[in-house]
Amino acid sequence: MKVGIIGGGGRVGSNAAYALQLTGAVSEIVLLDANREAAEGEALDLRHGASMSNPQRIYAGDYEDLAGAHLVIITAGLRRKPDESRLELINRNVGLFRQILESVKFVSLASDALMLVVSNPVDVLTYLAVKESGLPAERVVGLGTVLDTCRFRSLLSEHFKVAATDVEALILGEHGDSMVPIWSSATIGGTPIVSYPGYSKEAIDSIFSFTQRSGAEVIRLKQGAGYAVGIAIREVVNAMALDKGAILPVSSLQAGALGISDVCLSLPTRVGRQGVQAIIEPYVSPDEKEALQKSAATLKETLKQVMG
Repeated sequence: MKVGIIGGGGRVGSNAAYALQLTGAVSEIVLLDANREAAEGEALDLRHGASMSNPQRIYAGDYEDLAGAHLVIITAGLRRKPDESRLELINRNVGLFRQILESVKFVSLASDALMLVVSNPVDVLTYLAVKESGLPAERVVGLGTVLDTCRFRSLLSEHFKVAATDVEALILGEHGDSMVPIWSSATIGGTPIVSYPGYSKEAIDSIFSFTQRSGAEVIRLKQGAGYAVGIAIREVVNAMALDKGAILPVSSLQAGALGISDVCLSLPTRVGRQGVQAIIEPYVSPDEKEALQKSAATLKETLKQVMG
């Protein structure tokens, strides 16, 4: 699988390329960035490890170098200016994203090409890509709450002192303020979390609260996140490249599950080589269902403001 990463000279794009290089599920990676020298530098650094990893072909390029790509990952985005509102930042990123989509449209991608949106606000931009990329809706996927879920499970494992891989817990809905923790199905090693030693409502509420602000905390401490999001991107790309049919909380166009439609947000989704294979309607409590519907309503309101 040939993969193009738009924004590949930045922290998120380059960490995604590194995670993919270590896994070896893709055959070729091309890095595109407005800062061409940054992309060249990241590609050179990655190639220096080629004799001990895969793929061998990692290079910087321009849009024409995306020709034949099976997957385009978009990580490019703008940072908030001082005193800039969230909506102003969203509108600037929407403008940049539309320019990227227009540039990609002129490239001869593979006939079954996929698009993975990572740039924020990811749910809004995924919806925009569904409507304006020219790709079938099922082949447009947003990273959604994959990263939030990864953080959530890791923090829960620290609290309960268990392996993070033994924690099964989801965050669904918006990748943003209205994200929803699904406690009703959360387990540790198959045991419901509410009956696991060390459980208390206060503790898990605190863990979720920290999950919500984890991205901001990483930015405060080191000026930007990269490693965990690179791993989250790798999980989605591997599901596609290896046609795994993995169930992941990616963002995609909703068509009725839990009463939610015509918006992109995260629900459990079977992901394979053709993108979205199926959206799985999860068991949730009445309160969780209401919260997810409110999350959808929040996103729709933002879409009205940025799309008219």
